[in-house]
Amino acid sequence: MMVLPIDDHMVHRGHGVFDTAVILNGYLYELDTHLDRFLRSASNAKISSPFPRETLRTILIQMTAASKCRKGTLRYWLSAGPGDFLLSPAGSPAFYAVVIDDNFSQCRKGVKVVTAATPMKPPLFATMKNVNYLPNVFATMEAAEKGAFSSVWVDEDGHVAEGPNVNVAFVSKNDELLLPTFDSILAGCTAKRLLALAPKLVERGLLKRIQVRNISLEEAKNSAEMMYVGSTLPLLPIVEWDGRPVGNGKVGKLTLALSDLLWEDMVSGPRGFEFPMKKVSFDVAICDHVVCSCSLICVLIYAEKYAAKVRCFIDESTTKLAICFELD
Repeated sequence: MMVLPIDDHMVHRGHGVFDTAVILNGYLYELDTHLDRFLRSASNAKISSPFPRETLRTILIQMTAASKCRKGTLRYWLSAGPGDFLLSPAGSPAFYAVVIDDNFSQCRKGVKVVTAATPMKPPLFATMKNVNYLPNVFATMEAAEKGAFSSVWVDEDGHVAEGPNVNVAFVSKNDELLLPTFDSILAGCTAKRLLALAPKLVERGLLKRIQVRNISLEEAKNSAEMMYVGSTLPLLPIVEWDGRPVGNGKVGKLTLALSDLLWEDMVSGPRGFEFPMKKVSFDVAICDHVVCSCSLICVLIYAEKYAAKVRCFIDESTTKLAICFELD
């Protein structure tokens, strides 16, 4: 697919951040929300972006258009960059992106989860979307070893936190939607979108209220319904936790109602950015200096794979290296 330099600090030191946007029916869902979080993560990781925000956005949109992918994910990374094998980075930051075809659909069947034994990340690292995912990998692997889909972290104070790469939410026996606070975990873009959409169910009389607060393990395990919330799910019902049924052990009606809200929001398009697919030519200056070609690797690969024509040239008025995609 693509090659990264072995001396890139994201490879040998884990010094990098990433984010994802869903591609659905020709739209990039919640791209701006994800991009803003991406740049906050980069700032917290002390990585400066080689491009302004709008240039990053343009690259991502044009690359997605060039891929001609109608359903999948757009994943992108910002690395401290290649240059040496020291701890402190000395090179220039590098930006990478990949479009992945993925035929995902709305999740309506329930899964089993377990409480993670692997310690969760401290807040400094948990609140930024960085590439250090070894705890997440271990938490997922231990769940698989126990015959479960995934796991749930509980913090040192006995409060429910999050899953390895998803947020978690509950419906109480009093029909309240409950989510853990984001103080010590990743503020999920989809979880926040769910919080924005859920008042519709309050207006219909299905939910009584919505709360974001600390949730004890005991309270969580006594909830009526439970679910994972994440970009590519976007909502996954949970029917069993540590061998015990959640509620009555079946997918709950409010879980499905919340799932429908998110899915309808995703397929409707207005909050997504629609990217052109036919008879379009894009020009974007993406590099101040020709020597920064590391940041262009993935763009070139995907342009060569999917675009009808690819032209690279120097814009004499700005002395910038530019790429032009000309799509059929």
